[in-house]
Amino acid sequence: MPPRTNKVSGGRTPALMLQGTGSDVGKSLIVAGLCRAFARRGMAVRPFKPQNMSNNAAVTAEGGEIGRAQAVQALACGVPPRADMNPVLLKPQSEIGAQLVLQGRVAATAGAREYTAMKGDLLPKVLESFGRIAADADLVLVEGAGSPAEVNLREGDIANMGFAEAAGLPVVLVADIDRGGVIASLIGTHALLSPGEQARTKGYIVNKFRGDPSLFDGGIAIISTRTGLPCLGLIPWFEKAGDLPAEDAVALDRPPAPRARDDAPIRIAVPRLARIANFDDLDPLSMEPDVALDIVPAGRPLPGDADIVLLPGSKSTRADLDALRAEGWDIDIHAHYRRGGLVIGLCGGYQMLGRTIADPEGIEGAPGKSEGLGLLAVETVIGGAKTLRETGAVESSTGEAVRGYEIHMGETKGSDAARPMLRAVGNDPSGNDGAVSACGRVMGCYLHGLFGADGFRHAFLARIRRDRPRGLDYAARVEGALDALAGHMEAHADLDRLWEIADAR
Repeated sequence: MPPRTNKVSGGRTPALMLQGTGSDVGKSLIVAGLCRAFARRGMAVRPFKPQNMSNNAAVTAEGGEIGRAQAVQALACGVPPRADMNPVLLKPQSEIGAQLVLQGRVAATAGAREYTAMKGDLLPKVLESFGRIAADADLVLVEGAGSPAEVNLREGDIANMGFAEAAGLPVVLVADIDRGGVIASLIGTHALLSPGEQARTKGYIVNKFRGDPSLFDGGIAIISTRTGLPCLGLIPWFEKAGDLPAEDAVALDRPPAPRARDDAPIRIAVPRLARIANFDDLDPLSMEPDVALDIVPAGRPLPGDADIVLLPGSKSTRADLDALRAEGWDIDIHAHYRRGGLVIGLCGGYQMLGRTIADPEGIEGAPGKSEGLGLLAVETVIGGAKTLRETGAVESSTGEAVRGYEIHMGETKGSDAARPMLRAVGNDPSGNDGAVSACGRVMGCYLHGLFGADGFRHAFLARIRRDRPRGLDYAARVEGALDALAGHMEAHADLDRLWEIADAR
């Protein structure tokens, strides 16, 4: 297939939507791999996801907010992420409610029933964003959410077949063979679709295969006979998936890939908060060869031999702080501090380290005020406009440059903020961020992506290392994983047929 540099005749941009037979079947990873693979063929490729539900978000250059998976897919395309790539983002704040981010900006907080009533009004905005993304693309790869087999949610749908129908997109189903029942999931999903939706569906991909692919020839024959659809890829398990940021917290519930780290000299403990957000902040640390990152689940104390306790971001800070206390982790954190350990807080975790957290308007839950852990002399008031921006700064203790993004509501002030963890480039004190305790062993800031800065991460960990080996290059590792993923797709998916389907829409 030759590279494309223009749209099909008639002005319609080629596009293809990948929908799963369930959640967590690997749609995000496959879209990222296809983005990089088609981009390597000289195409201007763009990702799109009409509706996403995740607390793992990224901030775009224009100050918008999108799902982390779409930011990774944009990286795979070689372009900056844009708010239009994920026009509807739902960020769960409780068991029944979520913050609605529309085209990058906070629009409302809604329960499930309220959001269902809103969906019809959101479709024009979603189509508007899709049109802008398609305008400068040779190919748009669209990711669904959940499954089109959830036919009870079909009315007003903007995430799967409802969007595909409105935008006139062909669909390819993606199924996960590793979890079992892949034949039933594909045939059952197809059977639940309406005749029009079946006609729109052009094939399927079986993901996460292990072993000899010829052993599944019979399965492919059965699926294709029952559905009339061709198999467009039998994708083996991709070992480097762990080198890419995960889309949502489901990934934290899976055991990590085996690594010989029991004797790692640096041990970092992270309490697994119920509403953990932007946990890809942890990825660069977890990949360091001499770091053991322990994400501690509920029911287990924080380990006493940790060098660092790191409190991650949270979508519901006061509720997670209550849960942290219910687990007894506050006692563990104070004991760790008394033993001379380091304590770091990022965003919501930074707020928890202070004296108080007030939410007078009930933005994250019931209005009220909570006592913090009291390890930093700062106070937080949640309210006002949401801060969404990319930021560059200098980390105070190492003098190393860092870059990332802020995504939070509220303001944190206090005497320890006179010792900011991050100093603004250009020495403008109004751009300083975070706080450091007088002893220097407790610190926090609002900057996500902090540990992605190789120079800072290496210098910071050198405070703890017995010797000073060279650390990993995180950005290069992510790029390497995307290139490997593209090669994986090129070897095991029918890219030429996928392009034909997208081009014929």
